[in-house]
Amino acid sequence: MSRRALIIFVSLGLAWGIPYLFIKVALEELSPAVLVLARTGLASLLLVPLTLLSRRDRAAIPELVRRWPAVLAYAVAEIVFPWLFLNRAEQTLSSSTAAILISAVPVVGVIIALLTRQAEGLGGRGALGLVLGTVGVSALVGLDLDVSDLGAVAEMGVVVVGYAIGPVILARYLGDLPGLPVVTSGVVVTAVIYLPLVLLGPGLPTAVPSGEVLVAVAVLTVICTAAAFLLLFALIGEVGPVRATTIVYFNPVVAVIAGAVFLDEKVTAWTVLGFVLVLAGSYLVNGTSPDREQAVEPAEPEAVPAR
Repeated sequence: MSRRALIIFVSLGLAWGIPYLFIKVALEELSPAVLVLARTGLASLLLVPLTLLSRRDRAAIPELVRRWPAVLAYAVAEIVFPWLFLNRAEQTLSSSTAAILISAVPVVGVIIALLTRQAEGLGGRGALGLVLGTVGVSALVGLDLDVSDLGAVAEMGVVVVGYAIGPVILARYLGDLPGLPVVTSGVVVTAVIYLPLVLLGPGLPTAVPSGEVLVAVAVLTVICTAAAFLLLFALIGEVGPVRATTIVYFNPVVAVIAGAVFLDEKVTAWTVLGFVLVLAGSYLVNGTSPDREQAVEPAEPEAVPAR
């Protein structure tokens, strides 16, 4: 990995490792749905102009309109439901626990691929990865969480499944299009969906949130959404789409450290055990050879879940 690729990798790991911390902060004053709307609405204002600046990205817009069912399905699976349920779950779970559970996405993705017959047999390495990932989640859920947290764990299950399905939709129906307009369309669609839901439901905040919450929303929008996707595209250009997915092993490390340092979240022995087992399992089931990496087209930027 070149020095430039390493800098991009670390920057992206930080950008997608800190949202759990800032989601926790923002939820002190904002409802889960309002936070999704704020994040996607503001991100749309940043990503749409960036998309329009590129002739190649602009040329993809008519095709995205023609494929609106796929765009809608991608947005629902990758953003609409996952971001809402992640916000809801973090009202109960620690930010580090949420991040560790999300790190099981590669394991679930392989299971979905096997069930839909879109993947070859796992072999011994992959099977061991599934076992380790399952044991890791079980250790975390069964030994490190209270019974009262199980509802939030179920909500995290929705997040994990959505993050695993999103790349499948992308690769099958949108994989031949540039990444930035696809991501932008998903963010815009989500904002359009949430605007009436928020207005008819919890409503917009009646008072201006505190400075701390405004900073959290700004970081989630600018760094964890807009800048992170640009970094992802740059990383794919440097190391390829397959190696870029290894960012999922770095993000939880950042999240656990951030939660412990800034939120005083407790890190127990079971947290560490679950963390290590889930990441080991994800690595094993997601491991690829150089030959496979060369065979992957560079038009699959969303193999990494949106944060």
